[in-house]
Amino acid sequence: MDLRCEGCAGCCVDWRPLDPAAAGSDRTGPRPPLDDVYDLAPLTRDEVAGFVDDGLAAALTPRLFEPVEGDDSVRVDGVDLAAVDGRPVFVVGLRKPPKPVAPVGTDEPRWLDACVFLDPTTLQCRIHGDERYPRTCATYPGHNLELGAETECERVEAAGGGDRLLDDDPPEDLPAPAFGPQALGATVFAYPEPDALDGVVARLRDGAATADDRARFAGAAAGSRPGSLSVDRDRMADARERARETDSWVGTAIREWTERAAGDGDSVALDADALDRLVRDVEDDRGAPGTPGWD
Repeated sequence: MDLRCEGCAGCCVDWRPLDPAAAGSDRTGPRPPLDDVYDLAPLTRDEVAGFVDDGLAAALTPRLFEPVEGDDSVRVDGVDLAAVDGRPVFVVGLRKPPKPVAPVGTDEPRWLDACVFLDPTTLQCRIHGDERYPRTCATYPGHNLELGAETECERVEAAGGGDRLLDDDPPEDLPAPAFGPQALGATVFAYPEPDALDGVVARLRDGAATADDRARFAGAAAGSRPGSLSVDRDRMADARERARETDSWVGTAIREWTERAAGDGDSVALDADALDRLVRDVEDDRGAPGTPGWD
């Protein structure tokens, strides 16, 4: 598997406003997600706990699913949710606030939803190679290649973004996929208290989740036990509390980008120097890790 990622960020950015037909869908299974976040990268239980431990819980967001025929389900806020044993099923991924980026061959920066860890200037991940770098990101698009499924790299190529997928042989050491029989409690979680989600589900559906809403799911994921529905309540409560109480450059940057953003896909009225200064002010000067640039 050999990729050319410079100037792309197709798997880190919601580029549907640029080319809706080419961008496709990030659906990894038959169940429709409740939210509309593009290319959400599911995290493992240990990865969720690691972000919480590092004070970076603001980077996390849950995803719930609508049920399909044959699924167990539970109804919360008037919404039917896919469930296991009456508990809503969810994954946790990384948030995508609007950022001024110029991905996949665009000639000027535009406001597009982008991974919280994507540097808008270099289009590199700020945690690439770090111990917090998610397994899903590190192995992409290995599982797509193994299953013969279309990759984001190929979608970018089809949209005129140049050669991206240079070698389509999947790695031999791929971990188990995020969705599968082994995933329960490891990457797919079940919220243990559906009655506590009144109001929360509606806000998640409407893109209006609060920090407390997100902390609930981060705590439940961190307290889960792989291979089971069991949740350690003390661990869940501790992780939830720490997720609620901590803030970082991540939370500050998300709030500021959201306040500054224009509409999806709108041009950013800044030249390159002004944009560099803005990114430094919003992210770098507040503690965001740097990126090495492209050789």
